Amino acid sequence: MNDTPGWASPGSAPSGGQEPGASGPAEPADRPGSTPPAGEPGAHQQGPQQQGAGQQPSGAKWSSDQPPPSQWSAPTGPPSPGQAPPPPPPGPAWGPQPPAGPGAGYGGYGGGYGAPGPAGYPGWGTGWGGPPPAAKPGVIPLRPLGVGEILDGAVSTMRTHWRTVLGISLTVAVVTQVLVVLLRGLVLDNRVDTEALNDPSATLSELTSAMGSAMLSSAVLFVVTLIGTITATALLTTVTSRAVLGKSVTIGEAWRDARPRVPKLFGLIFLLVLIALGVGLAGAVPGILVGIAGNGDAGAALAVLGTLGTTVVALWLMIRFSLASPALMLEKQGVLKSMSRSAKLVRGSWWRIFGIELLAMIIAYILAAIIVLPFTFLGAALSDSGINGFVTTGGTGLGWTYLVISGIGAVIGSMITFPISAGVAVLLYIDQRIRREALDLDLARAAGVQSHGSTTPGTTLGS
Repeated sequence: MNDTPGWASPGSAPSGGQEPGASGPAEPADRPGSTPPAGEPGAHQQGPQQQGAGQQPSGAKWSSDQPPPSQWSAPTGPPSPGQAPPPPPPGPAWGPQPPAGPGAGYGGYGGGYGAPGPAGYPGWGTGWGGPPPAAKPGVIPLRPLGVGEILDGAVSTMRTHWRTVLGISLTVAVVTQVLVVLLRGLVLDNRVDTEALNDPSATLSELTSAMGSAMLSSAVLFVVTLIGTITATALLTTVTSRAVLGKSVTIGEAWRDARPRVPKLFGLIFLLVLIALGVGLAGAVPGILVGIAGNGDAGAALAVLGTLGTTVVALWLMIRFSLASPALMLEKQGVLKSMSRSAKLVRGSWWRIFGIELLAMIIAYILAAIIVLPFTFLGAALSDSGINGFVTTGGTGLGWTYLVISGIGAVIGSMITFPISAGVAVLLYIDQRIRREALDLDLARAAGVQSHGSTTPGTTLGS
């Protein structure tokens, strides 16, 4: 036995210095001169049962200054031959012993804090079971997000706040498609003549006129659709940002919050469109100049190659500025400042953001096409020209029946594409700020989460 402070040996005498029933002071059982039992080589192994309680051994001369019995311990040494080793000290263990094997010890997440102890001694604990789960007050956990979590967050926003999300998407889509149908039915389809594009004998002026009218019609429809998309994005950005905190918002609240930022959002989108068109046209200018100089074939080839090259540059710029819209809406930034913020957040993650946005766009438009195409062919079949007229004219001049039915399909499709596109953009913005600026701490405080600290994995500043 040892004399560890705070631990009492089994069978030690009471604090008064006498054993129960003893008539004299207690003495050590292994004093020199006492007779050991037969077969025992050491006197220190004589037990109390071989001496009477309090009886002095004959022939022993002991000093009267003896240590108190409770502070005395028998000398330790190797056990005698044939003697069993002493049992381990009793006491509660720190925890159940983890199984030995790969992963045990300091290096494994599933093992204990240290290597297993000697036989009979319990382990130090059950081991580290991994980091605690991140707080999730809303549609996403407050930590760096994976691709599936970003897509799931956009869909969860639609599912959780479906009244607000579908109400915004339906309202914007209906207004947009009504304008598109009226423009096509009253103005554009009557002015667009694309028959020259299918005529091999058409002159250059006829081809130029047909291409110009087709491009003008497409540009007008693109602008109207873009206005609707910007409005839906502005409103749905507010809804998604609240959904991250687990808070709901009505259509009126979303509009009141987004309305002051909508003009700047329009300016941002049109500036990005001008940048993309300017970069694309810059690549075609050398080929156009060569064609004007008299070498038409070489000019056309150079224009195509230049346009392809600048298209890559324009795509790179659009992804670089793809987070400018949520930065403008949520940080209350100006147009140029939001573009600078987007470039900073995208730096070093261009390919990741490009892949996620491309995947989201493909998923959204596949779902929309599944809905829109049946309405398109139904409208073409019910029109005067039929399916053959739809294939020949490309959907122009087919009448009001076709426009109305295809417009209904476009409304339903927009109700899917608007929330997914806006939701993915906002969640990508939040994810990049969590990775670089530890935004999850601010979000946790805003959501009222108390247990979310700076040690949560993934919140390291600048990671």
